[in-house]
Amino acid sequence: MLEGTEDEEKFLAAGIAGLQQNSFYMHRALDSNNLKDALKYSAQMLSELRTSKLSPHKYYELYMRAFDQLRKLEMFFEEETRHGCSIIDLYELVQHAGNILPRLYLLCTIGSVYIKSKEAPAKDVLKDLVEMCHGIQNPVRGLFLRSYLSQVSRDKLPDIGSEYEGDADTVVDAVEFVLQNFTEMNKLWVRMQHQGPARGKEKREKERNELRDLVGKNLHVLSQIEGVDLDMYKDVVLPRVLEQVVNCKDMLAQFYLMDCIIQVFPDEYHLQTLDVLLGAYPQLQPSVDIKTVLSQLMDRLSNYAASSAEVLPEFLQVEAFSKLSNAIGKVIEAQPDMPTFGVVTLYSSLLKFTLHVHPDRLDYADQVLGACVEKLSGKGKIEDNKATKQIVALLSAPLEKYNDVLTALKLSNYPRVLEYLDVPTNKVMATVIIQSIMKNGTQISTSDKVEALFELIKGLIKDSDGIPNDEADEDDFKEEQNSVARLIQMLYNDDPEEFLKIIDTVRKHILTGGPKRLPFTVPPLVFSSLKLVRQLQGGQNENPFGDDASTTPKKIFQLLNQTIETLPGVQAPELALQLYLQCAEAANNSDLEPVAYEFFTQAYILYEEEISDSRAQITALHLIIGTLQRMHIFGVENRDTLTHKATGYSAKLLKKPDQCRAVYACSHLFWIDDRDNIKDGERVLLCLKRALRIANAAQQMSNAARGSTGSAVLFIEILNKYLYFFEKGIPEITVASIQSLIELIMNELQSDSATADPAMDAFLASTMRYIHFQKQKGGAVGEKYEPIKV
Repeated sequence: MLEGTEDEEKFLAAGIAGLQQNSFYMHRALDSNNLKDALKYSAQMLSELRTSKLSPHKYYELYMRAFDQLRKLEMFFEEETRHGCSIIDLYELVQHAGNILPRLYLLCTIGSVYIKSKEAPAKDVLKDLVEMCHGIQNPVRGLFLRSYLSQVSRDKLPDIGSEYEGDADTVVDAVEFVLQNFTEMNKLWVRMQHQGPARGKEKREKERNELRDLVGKNLHVLSQIEGVDLDMYKDVVLPRVLEQVVNCKDMLAQFYLMDCIIQVFPDEYHLQTLDVLLGAYPQLQPSVDIKTVLSQLMDRLSNYAASSAEVLPEFLQVEAFSKLSNAIGKVIEAQPDMPTFGVVTLYSSLLKFTLHVHPDRLDYADQVLGACVEKLSGKGKIEDNKATKQIVALLSAPLEKYNDVLTALKLSNYPRVLEYLDVPTNKVMATVIIQSIMKNGTQISTSDKVEALFELIKGLIKDSDGIPNDEADEDDFKEEQNSVARLIQMLYNDDPEEFLKIIDTVRKHILTGGPKRLPFTVPPLVFSSLKLVRQLQGGQNENPFGDDASTTPKKIFQLLNQTIETLPGVQAPELALQLYLQCAEAANNSDLEPVAYEFFTQAYILYEEEISDSRAQITALHLIIGTLQRMHIFGVENRDTLTHKATGYSAKLLKKPDQCRAVYACSHLFWIDDRDNIKDGERVLLCLKRALRIANAAQQMSNAARGSTGSAVLFIEILNKYLYFFEKGIPEITVASIQSLIELIMNELQSDSATADPAMDAFLASTMRYIHFQKQKGGAVGEKYEPIKV
């Protein structure tokens, strides 16, 4: 192979050298106005193009060098005619060249000048030239010769409005010339495949592919002829081109030329000749990639439809949807071995076309999806990556067009197509659906629609049968479940009865999600349920549902209790405790004391039995204390029981500083400003004194273990609590107790065993500044703080 390439380079170098040498002598003859020598050396120069030893790629390089010289020769001929030389004599003279290939190149060159001179009709000269080019039947040499003819004549066609326009049939003459040249070039191009040994077929195929634009340019020239209107295109151009395409029976030529027809001619022409164009597809070779060409046609027509609403009646008039749908069915039947990717690509393009042309006809869109399902039946889950991408594109098209998942839910065949996706792609599609809902703020407000939606996104809600989720990337899994959680939060209905049905539907689906998903999906369900509880609270006094109402806060709390019970079993007790406390607070606002007490009981059980980590215990305990402080529904007995438990938990924390902070936090449970029945100054003081004892014990333990008393920050925190309750007017919190605590802190800081702590020093300084600030306020507050010495 390498040796052949080196030989080819040598032949090319020799050809270029011969061409340059003869072009030099040609230029010298041109400079001296020696026409005879100019023609002699130009013919010798063009003889280099007679070689058969170069590949098309290398031959093109040689051809372009000759082309540049021919342009200069053409300019010389023009100059000669202006100085009185007869163009007819020149036309006759160049025909005496010895070899046919140089002779024809020279004829095309002088023919261009002949047409410009207008001494003969352009149609006669062009007809003469295109006929004489039959003399070259070598595929490569013939293609480049006819390409040269097309190049020099493209601006000299007898078109309407052209300076070379002829009689009434002038456009027919121009079209006939281009079509004849195109037909002969295509024959030469196809013939390349059948010359040479079978073992070189792949190489020849590659070489042919490199030359395809030489043939395709003829169709581009046809599309640029002004006189080719719709009637001429329909009656002459398209039938002649398609005849050549079908009859050549060559896979490469048929694919490329069908693509060229679609790309170069106007969309309006395609629409009005849809029958003829689609009728050619089943006649193509079975190996032709029809799906790509047909998809490109539908994409072009879709874009044409989207360009202006004024063109849509044309689509309806020609019944484009029905014709395209039938054509796709026939193509798939004609190619039973068409891969799944091809089938889905065709229906994806048809659906895109349908959505642009018939946006109001959902039955058409559903019909396309149904036809796709029919063709996919029996294939099982599709694992081909390209095919699954096309199915995602197919299913995404309605979402992108309507910006509304509710419209997609109306398509009965939509979920049937989804069933053919493998697990990973099903998740991708589910994510696309959720993102569409988020982006457009779609309100899904009935349980039936929610049921249909959750069937579509079930790939994110539960594991597929027999396929565990353990292999999923953790970050991807979290993102997927967070998107489901956001979706649950968006579901709503103003009618409580319907809202409860929605919640029931969601609950049914998410409880099948498995232990990894529940911590993500249960919280949004709980908060949606609490939203319904708040919705009911406004009309509770009027009891709008009657005595036998099925939607009541009590019933919702029962469902919530059952739902949250699933979390401890999936190793999420901290989350369950937080949700129990949220529900307890909601029950408090609904004046349901037994329900609130039950939720607190469940939270306490979780704290005692499931939460063993010390950090988690601290967080949970402060949540319990904070929630309990906001409760107003409890009677004395229930409140005392819960408060006693909370203070008991505080004293049992592992670390002394944590105990201290929890105990002084409990002091807030005994004094609430707007609750006259919860103002027990003695128990507040008892909590604070107990916190002081624990803080002192923490200091002693630190001294014993490390030789230093550690930070006095606990005492400063307790001082702040004293000041808080002092301002509230609790009689048991006296100036003396505050003064003694300040002195205790100062003594601790001056102790030899005290540890330097800049943060603590700043905290103390801030506290002292606050006391000074309160003193300077004057009035009742100033008088209250005045006795405190700092």
